[in-house]
Amino acid sequence: QVHLVESGGGSVQAGGSLRLSCAASGYAFSKSCMGWFRRTPKKMREGVATIDMIGGTAYGDSVKGRFTISKDNAENTLYLQMNSLNPEDTGVYYCATNAGYGFCGDFFPTFQDWGRGTQVTVSS
Repeated sequence: QVHLVESGGGSVQAGGSLRLSCAASGYAFSKSCMGWFRRTPKKMREGVATIDMIGGTAYGDSVKGRFTISKDNAENTLYLQMNSLNPEDTGVYYCATNAGYGFCGDFFPTFQDWGRGTQVTVSS
């Protein structure tokens, strides 16, 4: 059973940084497409970033150059390093996976499973 737990959210001032983590269990993490999406006041679901089984990454236009997705297969953990945060980044961030599918396809895929999310608040 897929289980995803996000952490690392919080409140930060504009220009600051946060690092989100997602602890995964119950499936073949290293062989699965992983991603982050967010729910903001303006968008119900916005794709943020994806990473496939061989480390290929993709990003939404609004976060390119500021956010970095990565993973640690030994720890079954997904990360999202967020720099140069601005108030438009405020929202709930979700970790997601298509367990067993190693590649993500076109950005942003429809994910099968996701966690409960972690709140990120950026003040001006």
